[in-house]
This record gives sequence, C-alpha cells and structure tokens, in this order.
Amino acid sequence: MNFYDIAYIVVESGRGGNGLVHFRREKYVPRGGPDGGDGGDGGNVYIVGDSSLNSLLHFRKKRFFKAGDGGNGKPKKMRGKKGEDINIKVPIGTIIYNFETGEKLGEILYHNQKVLILNGGKGGRGNYHFASAENRAPQFAEEGEPSKKLKLKLELKTIADVGIVGFPNAGKSTLLNAITSSKSKIANYPFTTLFPNLGVIVDDYYNRIIVVDIPGLIENASKGKGLGISFLRHVERVRIILFLLDPTQGDILEQFSVLKQEILAYNPEILKKPYLLIANKIDIFDKSLIPDTIEGHKVIKISAKEKINLNELVKEIKLLYYEITSVKK
Repeated sequence: MNFYDIAYIVVESGRGGNGLVHFRREKYVPRGGPDGGDGGDGGNVYIVGDSSLNSLLHFRKKRFFKAGDGGNGKPKKMRGKKGEDINIKVPIGTIIYNFETGEKLGEILYHNQKVLILNGGKGGRGNYHFASAENRAPQFAEEGEPSKKLKLKLELKTIADVGIVGFPNAGKSTLLNAITSSKSKIANYPFTTLFPNLGVIVDDYYNRIIVVDIPGLIENASKGKGLGISFLRHVERVRIILFLLDPTQGDILEQFSVLKQEILAYNPEILKKPYLLIANKIDIFDKSLIPDTIEGHKVIKISAKEKINLNELVKEIKLLYYEITSVKK
C-alpha cells in the first residue's frame, strides 16, 4: 500500500433553490393569494475522520467534490428539498488548509469527527413572503444564494505508529513485509521506495500497530539532497522510530551517527521519540562483529530476509507501543 500524505482538492457547496412565484388556484377561490414556497438550502461540505484510512491516496483519482443543490420552491407554500450534504472522508491526523490563503481550517483528531468547510447557499423566499396591503399579488420571489467553491490542501500529520528509518537498501521494505501484512515491492537501487509503504501488526488484543517503511535517507538529506526533506517529514509523523542499520554497508555506529545528524538538522524534537536500534542481515554478516549496544541502547540483531530473531523485535515494538499509548495489553 503506497502512502500519500498531501492532497489538493476543490470543494463546492450546493446552490440554494429559487423561491417560487405562484398563486392559489382552487375551484371556489377565484382570487387565491400567493402561495409560492421557499427554495431549499444547498448542501454543506464536511471533512470527516475515518479511522479505516491510512493515507490520502484516494484523492489521486477524484479531486472535485460538490454538494447537492437545493430544490426550487413549490406551490402551497411548500419548501424545496434541501441539497444533499457531502462528507469527504480523510484519515485521522489530517490538517485542512485553505490553499489560497494558507489558513488552517481544522484538524481531524478522531473517528467520525466532522469539520464544516462550506455552508450551502440559502434558499430564496417564495412570493407569499412579499404580500402586503399595497401588493396582495406579488409577481416576484427571491433567487437562491449561489454555491461557494474552495480549493483545499489536505496534509496528513500522523502517518503511523512505527517508522523504519535507514539508508537505501538497508532492508526496510523486506523488514516491513516480514513483520506486517504489507506486500511492498522490493528493488535494489537508491531511493528504492519513492513513497512510504504501510503495514499492520495485529496483537493478541486486536490492536492495530501501523508500521511505515520510510524511504531511504542519505547524507545531506536535511539540505535537500535527493528527496530528503520530504522523507524527513515522514519521520516527524511517527510515534516510534526503528533505526535499521546494515553492517554490510559499513560501520553501523557511523550509520547511526549520520542518520541522527540528518534528523537533528531537520528537527531536533524528533529524537525525543522512543526508538529501537536494529542490525539487519546477520544471515550474511557475522553478528559477533556487531556491537551489543550503541550509546546505551540495545542493538537487536536480525535477518529480515531469513526472518531470524523477528519475534524479539516485534515483542520490543509492542512493549514500546503499549508504553506510549493507553491501549489494552
């Protein structure tokens, strides 16, 4: 499942229905008064939280959303039908901006939360409203208010519980596939993953721990080298970091130092998050040559490809997840 964390959409509320010019026409009422009904209000536009969504990928195919128009007024002072509201579903953690002004319009923090973006146009009044002693048969009614249109920027702030961070070809996608339900594609070239991929760990209590494979960071990513800045933004949006180190690519202490420096240069607050250190590829590298700790943190030695020691890793992930959440364990 590819991840997509920024989307641009255009939304439009419904137009208000027109009021009706109409007079009573009953068999024994030759001079019936005005009875044109009001137009219905146009539909509103809402952004709604949906916990089953993990990305904004669905907006790639559809980017324009319009609420229903209000119905025109009817005889016998009957109001036109209200336009249908439109509910646009987004993942929890989505921030909504007015694209033109940059104004923050709201943030989705929980399932089924609704943020009103645009009100529909008001329906126009029918001609019976305008009857008076001077004008008992008004030949006019109000038009409904027009629709409103707005371009939005949607930005997903929190993308996952756990983020896998490492250099290109460290085995992030392989690890994601091995410990979750993900089936991300794997290839051997720089920036293997252009978009993060998501997977899910389900524990014995049916908690869903979302894990994201963050595309490979490289030195000077914080200065914009490669696609570094956008990748670092993903690291900012996870709760727990898994630093995946590859001893076949050189000294893992140096790898960890470079990764830390890139993150510190981008946003020092990120390193306040809990993290685990993982040394991969012990199926082809002598694990006795890998340090047991780095800066006081235990190094978990695994092979994602051969699925060696993954049970210990998943156990450590769950323990950290339980520590920072209030879920059942």
